[in-house]
Amino acid sequence: MAAVIETHELTKIYGRQKAVDHLTFEVRQGEIFGFLGPNGAGKTTTILMLLGLSEPTSGNSRVLGFDPVREPLKVKERVGFMPENVGFYDDMTARSNLQYVARLNSLPDSQSKKRIDDALEKVKLANEANKPVGAYSRGMRQRLGIAEVLIKNPKLIILDEPTMGLDPEGINSVLELIKSLSVEEGISVLLCSHLLHQTQKVCDRVGILNRGRLVAKGTIEELAREGIQAELASANGRGTPADRRGLISLEDIYMRYFKEE
Repeated sequence: MAAVIETHELTKIYGRQKAVDHLTFEVRQGEIFGFLGPNGAGKTTTILMLLGLSEPTSGNSRVLGFDPVREPLKVKERVGFMPENVGFYDDMTARSNLQYVARLNSLPDSQSKKRIDDALEKVKLANEANKPVGAYSRGMRQRLGIAEVLIKNPKLIILDEPTMGLDPEGINSVLELIKSLSVEEGISVLLCSHLLHQTQKVCDRVGILNRGRLVAKGTIEELAREGIQAELASANGRGTPADRRGLISLEDIYMRYFKEE
């Protein structure tokens, strides 16, 4: 399967601090890749480099076949990005906010109207489109943020903590939407988060980032198998992998890499 994101030894150093340390990973076409780690692990710095908003100290990356350093505009035209704190004009309606964004992206009104209608339908805000965004709940604002990135008809979307601060109903709504974009629309998703139990519900594969380094990568099952084998080795061979196969969670896997922090 083709890769929509590829990084090789990607590194970013600020002064004496290595924010991203020789990062190598890929995101495959159509998958949801969970990019996991605590605050300060280097997730946002990596995003900035992938979008061409920050230049790496060393290493390189390709996004949809383009080099973000040399071809940042081509990357931005094709990639949708939703930051952790989505900004809208509260006194404007959802539709007006999206029309404004479409014009910023040089989309003529004749094209943007259908795209906006389609995006609002996908995020289930069509009936709320003419309400001022100031009256929206946080969950509705997050879904509107996803509608905003969909206006570009992106092949790849990057979401930074999309469920932060949401109640359980809002979390489920956003996660179901993300899953549907991958399954039904074939959109690739890089989902950055530190909320593990939520990420486990939708991600095809995950990468765990610790102090700028990728310490683990794979499916939940693959990482669980590695964790079980490590436990068995430390227990001098007592038990069998099947003993805990159904009990290992992403949180168990995650804590294995952070237990000495």
